[in-house]
Order: sequence, then structure tokens, then C-alpha cells
Amino acid sequence: MDRQRIINLFAAISAITVFSFSLGLMFPLLALIMEREGIASDLIGYNTAMPTLGIIAAVFTIPAMVRKFGAKAATIGSALITGAIILAYPFLPIFWWWFPLRFLQGVFVSTLFAVSEAWVVKFAEGAWRSRILALYTSILAASFGGGPILISVTGIETTLPFIIGAAVLFLATVPLFFVKDEKIDERDEAPLSVIGFVKKAPIIISAVCMFAIIDAANLGFLPIYGVKKGLSREVAALALTAFIMGNIILQFPVGWLADHFRKRWVMAGCGVVTASASALIPAAFESWLFWPLLTIAGAASAGIYTVSLAELGERFSGHELVTGMAAISTTWGVGAFLGSLIAGWSMQSFGPDGLPYSMALIFALFLLVMVTREVRKAP
Repeated sequence: MDRQRIINLFAAISAITVFSFSLGLMFPLLALIMEREGIASDLIGYNTAMPTLGIIAAVFTIPAMVRKFGAKAATIGSALITGAIILAYPFLPIFWWWFPLRFLQGVFVSTLFAVSEAWVVKFAEGAWRSRILALYTSILAASFGGGPILISVTGIETTLPFIIGAAVLFLATVPLFFVKDEKIDERDEAPLSVIGFVKKAPIIISAVCMFAIIDAANLGFLPIYGVKKGLSREVAALALTAFIMGNIILQFPVGWLADHFRKRWVMAGCGVVTASASALIPAAFESWLFWPLLTIAGAASAGIYTVSLAELGERFSGHELVTGMAAISTTWGVGAFLGSLIAGWSMQSFGPDGLPYSMALIFALFLLVMVTREVRKAP
């Protein structure tokens, strides 16, 4: 791997930390503030869905931004604007003004995600592809986990978490200035056919959607779940950190499995573990098993995403890879939007335990569909 490729890969992962840290901080921070103000769970779910709507909408803006400003400038600009949006939250009225702010945040963080992750997948080549992507997923999760940890230290009563969050985002843009500014050729500038890619890779798209559902549901509602079950707000925020820790410490073994065994069956195994761990969380809440179950559920769900990226890089290149990343970005937005709505609705309708039970059911259905499809394809 040449020096410039390493620099580009490092910078791309740095940009992804901007994306993940901003979501990892803002999902629980804003949800806890709204819960403190007495806003109903279903209304919090609608508000939590706004950044994901922005991510979905960004599929139409990303190509135009990259063509006009270049990939590097678009990525740096999006990071800086995201930091400015985070600074605006505490100075605008709670709830209603947060709808347009969260939508705009989704648009700009999606630009970071689509461009940077395309770089990561492109430069993670060779026999170690899945393990490189697993390391990347671990870093992604670590930056997600930084948000809840920050909340547990600063609390939610002041503007301090917003100020620190914005400062981290500004600092994370520095490595991007060292990326070699490669021009996107005409072929890659063509409009992206997301629907066409979905037809080519339905399992990859479905797997990303499943990961996004549980990711957004737990980012937005796991702290609220903890509070409603009797934990303090600070400890409830750490429950989300426990979920994310699995993504950090257990992704490399998942990547090793994906480099040595059939990726679809590794993905299926992750689905089984995610569904099982989620279903056991309510029964284990008052015991020490609650914390490792959160970690295992987080690791297995993120493992599905790791293996999906590895299969994407293995099967597609060039224009199809760019199209695939746009499809994944859009799919993540759709899945996260559904996850926020499902989490809010299930908790409002069935109480706090509706959150883990609904996640277990969704993953069980995904697993059934995937295994049925693979069995039918087998000779």
C-alpha cells in the first residue's frame, strides 16, 4: 500500500469519525433533553427521525456538491457546517426548531459518510479487506461511543456538550487537508441509479437497513429505555456506550471470519446473535448480564455492516462501487428513519421493553428472509 493511499485512508476514517461522533452525541443528547422536558416518546421518535430524512434527501445533493466543489472541499465544508449546526441547538427553542436543524444535519453528515466511506472501501484491498473494514467499523463505533461518554461527564443541563462536540468536529477535519484531491471522472459524475443497485445486491442493502434500524433505535432510545426502567440519566447514557463497545472490541474477529468463511453465513450468524441478545435484554435488566448482552448485541449488529461492506468491495468497483455507496447511504437513512419510528411507537404502545423485543423480531424476520433466499440459490 503506497504512502498516498495510506494518507487517504487515514483521512477518510477521520472524516467518518465526524459523521459518527455527531450522530453518537446528538441522538442521545437531544433525546434526553426532550425526555426531561416531558415530550412523549412517539414525538421524540418523529424528531429523532429528521436527520435520517436528511440522509435520504442527500442522495440528490451529494453528486451536485462533489461536481461543483470537489470531493475534498465538499467533505471539509460539510464537517464545518455540521459543527455550526450543533452549536445552534442550545440557542434555539427546544423541539420545533430542532426539526429543520436535524434535517440539515442529516444532509451534511450524509455527504461526509458517502464520500469518505467510498474512499475507505476503495483503499481497503487484498486478502485483509474484511479485517481492514472491521478495524474501520471499530473506529466508527468508538466515535459513536464518545458521544454518550461525553454526556455522562458533562450532563445535559448546560451548553458544554454542544460546544465540546462542535470542537471535536472542527479538529477532525484537519487530516482531510492532506488528501490528494483526485478529480472525479465523467463516469462517476453520472446520476446514481440507487434502485438499479438495489436489484443487484438486495441482501447487502437489506443487511445495511437492518443495522441502521437497530443503530438508530438504540442511539435515540436506549438511554430513555434505561431511564424508564429506573436508571439515572448518566448511567442510562452508559448503557448506550455498552452497546457500542461491542462494535469497538469485537469487530476484528468478525472480519477474520468473513475473510476465511462464506460472507453470507457469517452475516447470518451475526443476525442470530443480534436477535437472541436483544430478546434476552428485558429478562436480564436487573442482573449483571444486562451489560454484556448489550455489548454482544452491538457487536453482532455492527458485524452485519462490516461483512456487507466487505462483500460490496469484493463484488463491485469503479462506478458501481460509487453507486453502491450512494445506495448504502440512502438505505442507512431509510433504515434509521424506520428505526426511530419503530422504537418510539413500540415503547409508547408496549412500554420500555417494546424497544428490545421489536429489535429482536425485526432481526429474526431478516434472518428468515436471508436464509430462505440462500437455500433457494443453493444447487
